[in-house]
Amino acid sequence: MPVSTASPLLDRVRDALTRVNDPEIRRPITELGMVAAVEETTPGLVRIEVLLTVSGCPMKDTLRRDVTAAVSTVAGVETVQVDLGVMSDEQRAGLRELLKGGQAEREIPFAQPGSLTTVIAIASGKGGVGKSSVTVNLAMALVRLGRTVGILDADIYGHSVPAMLGVADARPTAVEDMIMPVPTNGLKAISIGMMKPSRDQVVAWRGPILDRALTQMLADVYWGDLDFLLLDLPPGTGDVAISLGQKLPNAEVIVVTTPQQAAAEVAERAGTMASMMNQRVIGVIENMAYLEITCPDCGSIHRMDVFGSGGGQDVATTLSTRLGYPVPLLGQVPLDPTLRVGGDDGVPVTAGDTDSAAGAALTAIAEGLAARGRGLVGRQLGLAPTGR
Repeated sequence: MPVSTASPLLDRVRDALTRVNDPEIRRPITELGMVAAVEETTPGLVRIEVLLTVSGCPMKDTLRRDVTAAVSTVAGVETVQVDLGVMSDEQRAGLRELLKGGQAEREIPFAQPGSLTTVIAIASGKGGVGKSSVTVNLAMALVRLGRTVGILDADIYGHSVPAMLGVADARPTAVEDMIMPVPTNGLKAISIGMMKPSRDQVVAWRGPILDRALTQMLADVYWGDLDFLLLDLPPGTGDVAISLGQKLPNAEVIVVTTPQQAAAEVAERAGTMASMMNQRVIGVIENMAYLEITCPDCGSIHRMDVFGSGGGQDVATTLSTRLGYPVPLLGQVPLDPTLRVGGDDGVPVTAGDTDSAAGAALTAIAEGLAARGRGLVGRQLGLAPTGR
């Protein structure tokens, strides 16, 4: 029986396919030129040929399932056959041009004055204060609040974000020389850890190589239209903080500290470095702020200041004075075993146990960030005055 490619049934099928998004690019497969054929080979049996961007696409099973589910709902379709092909070099080049939207090569979209994406760098003065945990959980909380969020693990040497998101063994897909971020838990993530041949390989980069890696993760990754891009910075005031300050002068910075004075003092330096790079510090988060325990004698909940108290507020007060504008204490995140368990299991606490003390505190901070809205009002343009 001859193959039919034009009929009211196939028109309905094509309409259903417009509602199938590529799981990595998050745009309709019809718009991306991924639907190569729609045919009714026998009455009621519809064959769909979908072109993958690359032959080893890690999301091909998801794509096949989504196409099958969408077409199966069409009246008159009894059987769906999904065949997967691979784009040619010319088709990939065309897709890349479509996604880039005519932008110049190596252009960082978030650095452009008209970008509506809120870029927030999460910084700390020293390691061990839970900066990565805060970054991952804020990102997940923003996703649950309905925002589109990307997370860039800029902690080149101590990249822990992939494991905390449960994608430590995932690898991004490349379309020509453009990289698709790894989709997970509703957000998009990229880390140098995802680009290594093996998890145990050590990254020992400095200078130009390190700078090029950061440029690649910002410019060559197809992030799409994001409400928020969160950057997990390495601790301290080294190469990465300086390089990102130059590439993203319009980024805002949140400083993470713990309560003890030794941590607070070095956290102030991270905030000062951001200001030197013309970035605005929008707040301080005090992590490991306290521990709540149930007293075995009276049954009441008591608060223990395991690492002292007041460090977060001290950092906020000092930076407000030093920078000349209000730097608020955004919140205090308690010591909470669920936060550690969520990181180890690859399920952020804000994605699951949002009723926990840490989950509630981090969600409240994310709500404050989300309430700021999307727009250019009050945003820095990354401009610095020049001498006359």
